[in-house]
Amino acid sequence: MRIAIDYTAAIRQRAGIGRYTRELTQALLALDRENRYVLFSAGRGANEPPWPPNVRRRSVPLSDHQLAVVWQRLRLPIPAELLTGPVDLFHSPDFVLPPLLKAASVVTIHDLSFMRLPHCSPPALLDYLMRSVPRSARRADAILADSESTRRDVVELLGIDAERVHVVYAGVDTRFTQQSPDAVHEAKARYGIVGPYVLAVGTLQPRKNYPRLLEGFAAMRTKSGLPHKLVIVGGRGWLYDEIDAAVARLELAEDVVMPGFVRDEDLPSLYTGADLLAFPSLYEGFGLPALEAMACGTPVVASTAPALPEVCGEAALLVDPTDVASLADAVEQVLTDEGLSSRLVGLGRRRATEFQWEDAARSLLTVYQKLLT
Repeated sequence: MRIAIDYTAAIRQRAGIGRYTRELTQALLALDRENRYVLFSAGRGANEPPWPPNVRRRSVPLSDHQLAVVWQRLRLPIPAELLTGPVDLFHSPDFVLPPLLKAASVVTIHDLSFMRLPHCSPPALLDYLMRSVPRSARRADAILADSESTRRDVVELLGIDAERVHVVYAGVDTRFTQQSPDAVHEAKARYGIVGPYVLAVGTLQPRKNYPRLLEGFAAMRTKSGLPHKLVIVGGRGWLYDEIDAAVARLELAEDVVMPGFVRDEDLPSLYTGADLLAFPSLYEGFGLPALEAMACGTPVVASTAPALPEVCGEAALLVDPTDVASLADAVEQVLTDEGLSSRLVGLGRRRATEFQWEDAARSLLTVYQKLLT
């Protein structure tokens, strides 16, 4: 088979879908040395790994935004095969498909938060997604979902036949493991973190529910007197003014650290150094930070919103993300109850081992093979 994968997100996006695309593609290429692959992208990455002999790289001197304008907004019928060369299958891991001539098509839809929570997306992005994602889903020969929760949303909200939607869970990279005290100290110093802390990981945007986390954190500190800081790791995405306003209103400027994006190599140390990962999202298609924290031996308080119960199982303390008091109580409980914390750490380590990129790659390859046999 000749398979093209749109690798643009892997080199353009540092978090989320970018990491998913990098990790899954590399696991797939380590597993499959028989099929021929074309990794297509808008531009090239600065530090790409050496690719195996069955892989070719193709890129165009355009930005991802420019390609989206050409293929999704203007809908110019320029088939991707003109850029990749002839292929049997084209896989887009980032929600939308380009025009294609003959290739079978696979698209990954990570979540439908823009439909479930439209108020959490800026108007221009919402308009783009509402137009492009349903159109791509209707065209695709197969759709990949990150969880059963997302699979159900795709079937319900987009009206897609359930047999066309396949769950491919993400994995936890082996580098996510408990780090040494020296590594933790260096990472904390690099980002100006002093003393014990609660960690949150995710782009600053409304779906991550940070204003309620800040309210719960402030209430927890007032009630318990614990000295913890709150460290929120993630770049500024969109509609984040309410987060800044909450920090000011709650007078937390000295107690909240927001370093923005951090180096990938520092994440395991930041997870390890935290006494707790708080993950109170209003909606997730998967929720990789929860598993990464578990793999590093950090207890997790997570949301009951989709798809976190599915991913975390019994290895996290789950709370209603809209209930600030419950969130505050859960954080305090884990920080003060050593028995509970220890139990969550043990359950979390075991839970994280159940999600491996090699397994994800095998599931993906099975979907490819079904389409082309």
